Amino acid sequence: MKRTQIALADGRELIYFDERDDAVRDQPDRRDLPPPPPASQLRYDPLTDEWVAVAVHRQTRTFLPPADQCPLCPSRGERHSEIPAPGYDVVVFENRFPSLSQRVADEPAEITPFTPVRPGRGRCEVVCFTDDHTASFARLSPQRVRTVLDVLADRTTALSALPGVEQVFPFENRGVEIGVTLHHPHGQIYAYPFVTPRTRTMLAAARRYADRTGGNLYADVLAAERATGERVVTSNEHWTAYVPAAARWPFEVHVAPHRPVPDIPALDDAERDAFGPLYLDLLRRFDGLFDLPMPYIAAWHQAPVRSDRELGHLHLQLFSIRRARDKLKYLAGSESGMGVFINDIAPERAADLLRTA
Repeated sequence: MKRTQIALADGRELIYFDERDDAVRDQPDRRDLPPPPPASQLRYDPLTDEWVAVAVHRQTRTFLPPADQCPLCPSRGERHSEIPAPGYDVVVFENRFPSLSQRVADEPAEITPFTPVRPGRGRCEVVCFTDDHTASFARLSPQRVRTVLDVLADRTTALSALPGVEQVFPFENRGVEIGVTLHHPHGQIYAYPFVTPRTRTMLAAARRYADRTGGNLYADVLAAERATGERVVTSNEHWTAYVPAAARWPFEVHVAPHRPVPDIPALDDAERDAFGPLYLDLLRRFDGLFDLPMPYIAAWHQAPVRSDRELGHLHLQLFSIRRARDKLKYLAGSESGMGVFINDIAPERAADLLRTA
């Protein structure tokens, strides 16, 4: 994989990751762009012990443009996009409308004595999986999936080294039902200046389990799921994809390596090679459930950068809000107000439907 780094017209970083060593990436960004916005503002919620990002500049971000104005397609002719080259394999660049960034401005110390404020220091990147606007992740080749995984490993390592970054979160949103603002196949990476609430909750449970038993909670849950097989959708020598017994979403699958590792960079070559065929099969099963493109979120759960890494177990959480061909799962009163999920489909039934899709 060849790695070429350039600067866009407004100073943001872009990196080409090419599968050929002879790729030449010397095209300049010919756009006239304003300077990137300053970092967002983080406000502390003392009632939940959580940080909330206020990023007002994101209100003006690009929203569902027509295909001929897609900012993630290559630049061709007089049409200039975020990617200056006329074609590419995989590209990563700093988000033009970031929730977190290193461009920190002065901020007040607090709004009230209970609500301290700090800059939204971190980084948000866009990962373009292919230059084909009409493609999807499920239609990538296993080789391209391996490239994407290597790119995520590269970026996790780089972002983990940034000052103040505590957790790196790669993810993909797919489908307007999920809330995507660009149709082009792409993912994102957030580098947070704190450990996220979901991860803190999972680590607390893992710590209690380790103190009580000496074991790794996720590894033992995975072993139990593999042993019963009732909710396993598919597996190979290195990975298992299964529906969690307490799945929150109508169709939710965890894809986990059999060997406990804290993050993507820790995967070895055999594990990286084995991921693509299994994951592509799973995505095609998702699309085959109702014979239409499935809206989904694919969220990589990685251990924090500096703490509790021995408690983590890398896994990908893939889930959809579609519960029937013509029905979506909305986060209503119980889920949004109280955080208590109510699933309309039994996990065992979901696993069976995915196995036969």
